[in-house]
Amino acid sequence: MKLDLDALEALDAVIREGGLAPAARRLNKVRSAVSYQLRRLEKQLGVALLDRSGYRIRLTPAGDALLAEGRRVLAQAEQVEALARQFVQGWEARLTVILDGILPLEPVLAALKTMADERIPTRIQVKVEFLKGVQYRFEKDAADLMIVKDYDAHPYLRAEALPEITCILCVAPGHPLAGRRGVSLVDLQEQVELSVQDSSDQGGDQHMFGGERVFYLSGFVAKRQALLMGLGFGWMPAYLVTDELAAGRLVELDYVGGSRYRFTPRLVHRIDRPPGPAGRRLAELVRQTAAGFEVGSPRPRSGRPKRSGRRR
Repeated sequence: MKLDLDALEALDAVIREGGLAPAARRLNKVRSAVSYQLRRLEKQLGVALLDRSGYRIRLTPAGDALLAEGRRVLAQAEQVEALARQFVQGWEARLTVILDGILPLEPVLAALKTMADERIPTRIQVKVEFLKGVQYRFEKDAADLMIVKDYDAHPYLRAEALPEITCILCVAPGHPLAGRRGVSLVDLQEQVELSVQDSSDQGGDQHMFGGERVFYLSGFVAKRQALLMGLGFGWMPAYLVTDELAAGRLVELDYVGGSRYRFTPRLVHRIDRPPGPAGRRLAELVRQTAAGFEVGSPRPRSGRPKRSGRRR
């Protein structure tokens, strides 16, 4: 590289201060050293940067254009140095988080927004997976954190509970099972069930009902759309269907085995590779916004309690 950052800084100082002497004082150098840096920079670049013919040193047209770019380079160099200082203080270069797609994204995005406002230097990647695919991706990618509905506990994993999520068995009002009292397991198995595909191919949702006709969707937003179209029935997290249930665009099935279940999400990391400052900060912010994990859980349609029978 022919570019000398110190010389660029000297050129910038000369123009800002209006001469060699004040620039030298600002840079804490002798005047001759600053003059030498400038002539050396001109030689390196092969172009005259300064017009020295007048009473005051001025930029040549080429010098004016090059200094404008040079100031951007100096600003970027300062950012690199600041970033390096933060990494010296222990900030991770990268942080990978695996999020279960049944959980709301908003609390995680709110945490990322706060970290961005705090100018935390770590590059953070959030990957959304489903079912057993969450832990599969966590292990395969050697990720730092996972926020998950269900996982296989291991001695090397540490988990903490987050607020519970409610899931509701939903269907469109025009569906054959809508409004029917005491829907049985056989009734459900005769209809199309909607589920979300396990990206790990290690098995499906344990809350499925075992019918022959199942449509697998790419995520819960697509599943909600399919429910609204009357394509089938399925479980949905309450926060995603609150408005639809309140407006009657979806209805809660009166299933004899219970039309609701609750689960406790977990924030998980490895004990042998504990989170650094960025991971700890993200976990702290997720805890603070964890109330958002249970958003607008609507009440059952009737006051009678739902039976907690078999749910597959």
